[in-house]
Amino acid sequence: MTETIQNMLSKKAESQKSGLVEYVGTVEAYDKWAEVYDTDGNFLQRLDTIELRVLLPRFLDAVNSSFKPTEQLKFVDLGCGTGRNTVQLLKSLSTYKEKENSNLNLDDRASATQVEVIGVDASPGMLEVAQKTVQPAFTQNESQIATVSLGVFDLLKPISDENRLPASLQQTGAAGVISTLVLEHIPLKKFFEAASAMMRSGGYLLITNMHADMGALSQAGFTDPQTGVKIRPTSYCHSIPEVLATATEAGFQIKNLIGENGGNGVLERAVDENLGEILGARAKKWVGINVWFGVCFSKI
Repeated sequence: MTETIQNMLSKKAESQKSGLVEYVGTVEAYDKWAEVYDTDGNFLQRLDTIELRVLLPRFLDAVNSSFKPTEQLKFVDLGCGTGRNTVQLLKSLSTYKEKENSNLNLDDRASATQVEVIGVDASPGMLEVAQKTVQPAFTQNESQIATVSLGVFDLLKPISDENRLPASLQQTGAAGVISTLVLEHIPLKKFFEAASAMMRSGGYLLITNMHADMGALSQAGFTDPQTGVKIRPTSYCHSIPEVLATATEAGFQIKNLIGENGGNGVLERAVDENLGEILGARAKKWVGINVWFGVCFSKI
């Protein structure tokens, strides 16, 4: 029988009493998590991957509708972690550009330029894994339509000489930014200020995050395989209305890629029995609970 969330939280409380939970800074936590991040059975990552297979092509449609095919467009994976969605973005771009080029005349196809994909993260440990993840996925076909670079950027720090945007973004901002399962760890105002600073007007920002219904009961974290200690970074339970309000204040407007939930542009996902079977045993504890949401904005 599936364990109830109440029982799970009770056990978590007992673990905290016995000292088996360690709360550390976000960068330190993700440096520790990097080695097992993609293999420790986190069902929210699996769900995020599934949803982005649908959302990324729609996102690219939106970006390319705002810019000319002959422009060199830049895309950022903000908080790229191990490169899980940097790879998805590269593959989606490759498919999209092949389709786009097939519809261009020979002159426009000859003048079409490569896109630039930039992955940034605050955790050196995660970026070390990302280097190994992204390079094998960067096939000869994809290298013809994109260049890829990875670098350190800390969303929790103000933009400064010590915490600079990548050089190419200082010249021309990104036309598209994705940030997946990152917002939980960042105060909303800091996040949207940083996203805006690296984007050009008319660009698009695709965000996914843990739903506040789940965040009220749990948070990101992992069990250190060497010590058995639960490691938890700093997390914030951001509600969807708070996210939308802060984005608006920062100069963003919602872009409806979804067409669901009354057309408000926010996609919410709860775990049901069928999805629980797909996502695994850990997801079954969350049946009936909203666990994930996705939303896209354009920069005014």
